[in-house]
Amino acid sequence: MIIDALENINRYAVLHPSFPTAVSYLLSTDLAGLEIGKFEVDGAAVKAIVSEKPGKKAEESLAGFECHNQYIDIQVCIRGNETLGWKPRNTCQHPKGAYNEAKDVLLFDDKPDLFFQLTNRQFAIFFPEDVHAPMIGGAEPIKKLVLKIKI
Repeated sequence: MIIDALENINRYAVLHPSFPTAVSYLLSTDLAGLEIGKFEVDGAAVKAIVSEKPGKKAEESLAGFECHNQYIDIQVCIRGNETLGWKPRNTCQHPKGAYNEAKDVLLFDDKPDLFFQLTNRQFAIFFPEDVHAPMIGGAEPIKKLVLKIKI
């Protein structure tokens, strides 16, 4: 997992062949003006999901304590205060059902090792080994962008 501010996103362009496309998109897009929805940035290689909604209670988010096999997530807080939970996948002991290949998600019934907060123009990168619980917050809306990078 990586946590940083968007002003430093160029440092991570070398991590994956599709990261330069993702970095270019993040630096050239008016994130605040993005419409809510799902769209392709670079075909199946880089997809985007934009949402804006109130945060969830920790228990609700932890019901979806997730990781992915086929995609790396770059989760950007555009506006608001988002708390996320994290735990290394190799230390999770309680899978919650089987891996769903169609949704690229494996859920766990474990507790995070740590919680951290993102706010305006901060991001986290989650690799397949990072189990995460996003969108924890209060009643204030959180606007976020998730770039899904195909492995």
